[in-house]
Amino acid sequence: QMHMVESGGGSVQDGESLRLSCEASGNIGAHTCMAWFRQAPGEQREAVAAIGTTGGRTRYADSVEGRFTISQDKNKKTVYLQMNSLKPEDTAMYYCARSLGPCVSVDESLFGNWGPGTQVTVSS
Repeated sequence: QMHMVESGGGSVQDGESLRLSCEASGNIGAHTCMAWFRQAPGEQREAVAAIGTTGGRTRYADSVEGRFTISQDKNKKTVYLQMNSLKPEDTAMYYCARSLGPCVSVDESLFGNWGPGTQVTVSS
């Protein structure tokens, strides 16, 4: 069973940056989709960004487009989320997960191997 561990969260001010990392316990594999999700208190979990492990095609939620960048390490064991121009509304627990298929859909029901999450708090 593959495990994911997220790191890099923290408390920052409005406009600052953070870089999240998601490290897998094994090779993420080819033709899979890695995604970052977030969940704020009282809200549903939402997909933030996703990357196809073969080809590297990415997709983003409208709310983070142009501010967040998802990338993967060449060894296909680590996925990153660079978050710039952070806003208070980005405050949430951030999770990474894997789908055994292309990033056609980022419906969370298609994803597994969820990590425990890393907290991001942005203050105004």
